Order: sequence, then structure tokens, then C-alpha cells
Amino acid sequence: MRRVNRAPAILMAVWVLTVLVTLPLALALRGMLADHLGRSLSADTAASGVNYDWMQEFADQAAGLGVTFKPTIIGVGAVLDNLSAFIDNTTRPVVITGAASAYLILWIFVAGGIIDRFARDRATRAHGFFSACGVFFFRFLRLAVIQWLVYAFLFVYMHAWLFDRLFQRITHEVNVERTAFLVRVALYGVFGILVSACTIIFDYAKVRAVVEDRRSMLGAIGAAVGFIRRNYAAAVGLFIVNFAMFAVVIAIYALIALGAGGAGLLIRIGFTFGQASIAARLWVKLLFWASETALFQSRLAHAGYVARPEPTWPESPVAEAIGR
Repeated sequence: MRRVNRAPAILMAVWVLTVLVTLPLALALRGMLADHLGRSLSADTAASGVNYDWMQEFADQAAGLGVTFKPTIIGVGAVLDNLSAFIDNTTRPVVITGAASAYLILWIFVAGGIIDRFARDRATRAHGFFSACGVFFFRFLRLAVIQWLVYAFLFVYMHAWLFDRLFQRITHEVNVERTAFLVRVALYGVFGILVSACTIIFDYAKVRAVVEDRRSMLGAIGAAVGFIRRNYAAAVGLFIVNFAMFAVVIAIYALIALGAGGAGLLIRIGFTFGQASIAARLWVKLLFWASETALFQSRLAHAGYVARPEPTWPESPVAEAIGR
């Protein structure tokens, strides 16, 4: 946590990155809404509060980006909708998929610089940060290809096997709805464990690639698996703690969002808290990387990884001696 709190510029940078990716979509959707509302009475009711009848009317005739405008995007509904789409492997409109892909590419670019900054535990300035970004970008692109193959297997084949085949087989003769629900929850748990295991492995692969300057991503994955196997309790425990913090952030946002409905000032307050929740979720993501980096360095004697860098002008002792 200390490493994240000592790097506020990184949090601000990733928040700006998120805004830059989502702002064009927001402006495009705003234009669609303005064209549909015009000067109608619905425009007045929509401006003063949530008009579910009009939202349904808009959704019935919308296409592309417009189909995403529905009641589930309001407040905590957006988080729950995304979570539902994630665990149920629901497809999104092409424009959303494209924006998400661009966002992931940008994250792949900055990941190396972020982890390098956390590993050094000192300011690296813009040139040092973007230098690390450039060094690890293509390495992490190769790692992303492996990640895509693994997650494609999980979400296409494993998800279908668990929920379309195994679930139907288990509940084929079940007549109690609660039993079927509990079986489905258990399968969600199995699927979540598989996804979490892959996430932990790929996170530590990034950490080992940066800290040890690894060029082979397959080697980094193998090294990550070895580290997790030898430090299973610490690695899994740390992931659970970080995930619990993410859940707390979502819970706090849900409580605030439920009380920020209505119109006028309350809508603006809800929007402000929404942006704050995005920043909080980004902070938790950075906390994942920072804590995993700290754990790896402490367990494999890498705690001194350029934390005490070679003196360079004008910060070196020589410069201070000349100044005297």
C-alpha cells in the first residue's frame, strides 16, 4: 500500500487514460440521446430524473453503442451488469469491444513502467517510466497472446462445459429450484477459482519479467508458477486480501449510489462518486501489482532491486562534494 500511495502520479495517469478511452463513447452516446429527445416532454423528465419508459423506448430503436443505454448503467447497476456479463460470458456490442481492446493495449503499454516504478520504490520521472514501458511493451504483448489463448479456453470451452453441460447433467432430475441455484453458485465458484489462478500466475509473470529483466514470457510464466508453488499461502492470501479490498470499494460505492438517486444536485453527486469509485478501483488494481511486487522481492532477495540506484549526476555524492 505504501508503494501505491507514494506514486500518486501513476494513479492520476491511469485515471486520465480511462477517461480518454471512454470520453469519445460518452460524447457519441450523448449525441444519440440528444437527437432522440429533441424538444419533447420526455427531454424535460429525463433531465429532471430517471425516465424508465423513455429509456425503454430508446433501447427498442437503438443500435450499436445506443443499445448499452439502459437502466442497468445507473449507479451500482453498471458494476453488477459488468459482473454478470463477465461470469456469464455475455457478448458486448462491437464498438464496446473495440474500445475495451484499445484500453487493454494501453494498459499493456503502461504495465511495464508501473511495475518498474513499484519495484524501484522511488520516483523514476517521465523518461524512466516511459523507457520501461517501451522495453516491456512487446514482451507483454507476447504474454497477452498467451493470456488471450488461456482466457479464451476458459470462457469459451470451460464456461460452456460447466454451465451448459455439467450443470444440465447435475440438475437434470432436480425439482427444487434452490438446489439448482446452489449448484450454479458452486460452479461459479469453480470458474472463479480457475480465472483467479490464471490471474495470479500472469500477474507474477509480469512482476518476474520486470524485476529480473526476462525476455522469454514462457520462462516468466514458468518462474511465476514456481514462485507461487513455493509461496502458496502468502501469494494466495495476498490475492484474497486485495480482492477483499476491491469488494469493499464496490460495496461502499453501492451504498452511496443507492442513496444518490433523484435529480438535479443528487445526480451530480452520484456522478462525482461514480468517478471516485473508478479511481478507487484503479487504485486497487495498482495495489495488486505493488503488493505482488513487494512480496516477490522480499521472498527472493530482490528487495534491493535498484532501490539503491547507482549514483547519477546531479544526485551523486560527487556532485554534493563539488557543491561544498
